[in-house]
Amino acid sequence: MDSWYGVIAAFAGGLFPALAWLWFWNREDSHPEPKRLVALAFIAGMITVAIVIPIQKYAAGFFVTQTMIFTAWSTIEETMKYLAARATVLWRHEDDEPIDPVIYMIAVALGFAALENTLFMLSPLSGSTVLDAVMTGNLRFVGATLLHVLCSAVIGIALALSFDKHGMKHGAYVLGGVILASFLHSGFNFLILNAPEENLLRTFGMVWIGVIGVLGVVEYIKRIRPRARY
Repeated sequence: MDSWYGVIAAFAGGLFPALAWLWFWNREDSHPEPKRLVALAFIAGMITVAIVIPIQKYAAGFFVTQTMIFTAWSTIEETMKYLAARATVLWRHEDDEPIDPVIYMIAVALGFAALENTLFMLSPLSGSTVLDAVMTGNLRFVGATLLHVLCSAVIGIALALSFDKHGMKHGAYVLGGVILASFLHSGFNFLILNAPEENLLRTFGMVWIGVIGVLGVVEYIKRIRPRARY
């Protein structure tokens, strides 16, 4: 019974904060996307975790240094989150405003973070409480959620800025977004795992500043007139 309670508590601890963030970001869209598509993007993000983990384990064998491994893992995660969004929602006709890909990318990111945080909380639960699991991670799962939002939003912003472009121009924006997101992700991972305990809040603060910056860019994107893509 206790083990089932731990699993349920861990799942709730990973899912509910992500859903709260999803509600917040969805309100940023003056013409909210269909709930079924937002839910589809969220679930796609969760499924992506199961795809990414074995790829990351395989890729780790090709790199020697910690920095190279972090960079590879971050690039894999950001690329796969983009591909998950592309395969499920970004090709649909409902994606008809520049702000839409930002919302969909954030939905995928939050689904990814929800399952990742659940797995993180489950790992130390044997013989421990959920609170212990959270404290053992020094609240890193909170930072990870914001980081996923920030990085995927960067890719969404690249898609928004290239909304009416196609071909190589559109591809260049997407590639630039994925590269920047991977750089931010790997940089955070390196800092959070190597920074002294007293500097953790400073590292989290950097992510918060990035999220605030994203909110500012989103306000600009809202004012972009949607035009035909092709």
